[in-house]
Amino acid sequence: MVHIGYRPILWHIMKYYAHYGHKDFILCLGYKADQIKRYFLQYDETLSNDFVLANGGKEVHLLASDIQDWRITFVDTGLTSNIGQRLKRVQAYVQNEEIFLGNYSDGLTDMDLERYIDFFKQSNAVASFVAVRPNSSFHVVSICKDGLVESIQDVGKTAMRINGGFFIFRPEIFEYIGEGEELVFEPFQRLIRRGKLIAYEYDGFWACMDTFKEKQQLEDMYSRGHPAWQVWDRP
Repeated sequence: MVHIGYRPILWHIMKYYAHYGHKDFILCLGYKADQIKRYFLQYDETLSNDFVLANGGKEVHLLASDIQDWRITFVDTGLTSNIGQRLKRVQAYVQNEEIFLGNYSDGLTDMDLERYIDFFKQSNAVASFVAVRPNSSFHVVSICKDGLVESIQDVGKTAMRINGGFFIFRPEIFEYIGEGEELVFEPFQRLIRRGKLIAYEYDGFWACMDTFKEKQQLEDMYSRGHPAWQVWDRP
């Protein structure tokens, strides 16, 4: 619920999916679930849409709408549940789908979502994630046994990729998740052994909000107008 501009990052992510026609959302709620529910129950569309105020302020006529055609299911998946268990607890809502999308809800991208979905559908994989290059300022160090540094370089200039938090699943994913298991540990390891996990490499814009510094960077991009992730604002 940390804001970028007028809206929380969760809204920006949902707006991204809605731009590509995916408007049926399931929110796996835990910590501060009440704040997320209250935000949407008291949603004010005038904050991010043009409108006409008439009759001395008694009438508001929206000229555009954000969430009018969204369908949002709010599911309490446990205060301390890990990602795998949150996913498991919404199984009943997605088990009849051919595929469904998942997200950590802490990252933004300008990736073409339909290309990613096509890539997944052409495979026989059960799960997929977007593999991106880290955008941190850390350095990767290679050290010899005697402590001598063999090499040091910016992590962004290496071949290293990380899980970007944008997932696609088939309902079979639930067959790989055991009680209490975290998604990328035991379940993903089982998928790897069976050749059922694929990664979609993406080198375009991707950014996460894990620290205050990263929030400031995203806010700065937003304040300069039309940030990269706002694909819905493009011509």
